[in-house]
Amino acid sequence: MLIVETIRKIRLSIHRDGKSIRQTAKELRISRNTVRKAVRSQQTAFTYRRSSQPRPVLGAFVEGLEQALAEDQKLAKRQRRTSIVLFEQLQAEGYAGSYDSVRRHVRDWRKRQSSLASEVFIPLVFDPGEAFQFDWSHEWVEMAGMPVKVKVAHLRLCHSRHFLVVAYPRETQEMVFDAHMRAFEFFGGVCRRGIYDNLKAVVNKVLSGKQRNFNNRFGQLCSHYLFEPTACTPAAGWEKGQVENQVGTVRRRFFVPRPKVKDYAELNEWLKERCLQWARSQPHPDLAGQSVWYAYEAERSHLIPLQPSFDGYAERPAGVSTSSLVRFDGNRYSVNSEHARAIQLRVYAERIVIVCEGQLIGDHQRHFGRGKTIFDPSGIICPRWSESRAHCATGLRLRTGTFRKPSGASARSCRATMRTGTGSM
Repeated sequence: MLIVETIRKIRLSIHRDGKSIRQTAKELRISRNTVRKAVRSQQTAFTYRRSSQPRPVLGAFVEGLEQALAEDQKLAKRQRRTSIVLFEQLQAEGYAGSYDSVRRHVRDWRKRQSSLASEVFIPLVFDPGEAFQFDWSHEWVEMAGMPVKVKVAHLRLCHSRHFLVVAYPRETQEMVFDAHMRAFEFFGGVCRRGIYDNLKAVVNKVLSGKQRNFNNRFGQLCSHYLFEPTACTPAAGWEKGQVENQVGTVRRRFFVPRPKVKDYAELNEWLKERCLQWARSQPHPDLAGQSVWYAYEAERSHLIPLQPSFDGYAERPAGVSTSSLVRFDGNRYSVNSEHARAIQLRVYAERIVIVCEGQLIGDHQRHFGRGKTIFDPSGIICPRWSESRAHCATGLRLRTGTFRKPSGASARSCRATMRTGTGSM
């Protein structure tokens, strides 16, 4: 193949010096046909591409190799077979060639696949007050001297980029409600649209396209605050790319090194202050010369006015034991009812409310962890004692916060000792 230097010498000899093709070929020690090709083409460089690569040994195995590569392309990267694994499989099928031939073919095949037409992404632009994005992340903190993995709710205004993050011990529906209420109060209003991925606490069923069957309680939240929920396409995180990127930013800037706090209340207050500091100090990525806080102040007038607080509980059916206790999330809570068996739990982020036929029969601070019994001793009535109240009254004594079993009462119907305060039994 002619190199650029040879072509240059040919062109100079013919066009500038006026030499003949024969003389030029003789001086440069190349054929006259080569000189004619360089002169007639008017090109300063030639390239050569082989139309087909002969593979005398690998050729019979190319179809199976490319089929295996196509199957691996559908898998996650960590599950795809490497060139050496594919080479060993071909050897088991009778391939007698070298590893380098297989490696080069795998490399060329993957290069061709990567050069094919790929998806095109268009930057999303949002008007003031148009939309917010919501997502979860898992972070580590040091709480009461122990490492704790917390679930962090992220809610971000798409236009101004202002955001709030709130930490919780669970990633459940009542926590979603609480995070929205805190964020809307923090922003002083609500956007017209909320963008979510397909959270189990929000979406009951994914239908075709953008259609979703949203949870009834979540639908009530949207109706109360007057915003429209929008679900992303499954496995299409770029549709809410702002909050996806925010997760990494918050992890690097807020949770490294690990914050040291006493409890969730202290952690959330600290996170709220960090969000405000971030908004006041960070420039807006699209609005030149403006900070995130300045853009938020301009967007604030476009938000939907804040409604009264939503009653953000998640409904859970439950039953009452013979000891007037209700089990939820690994713990037991007392109820103030003598006959209730089928009741409804209203689970809040920080409270457990127990209702029977519209009547309140229990209201407790929510406890996390497992194996705890929480009760209000002034409202406990043991069903088995109702037949002989006078007899039980003589045996039930409150002695330094301890209930004593009355004489003659069975251990099954009454607990021997129940300590107040901590709620353990």
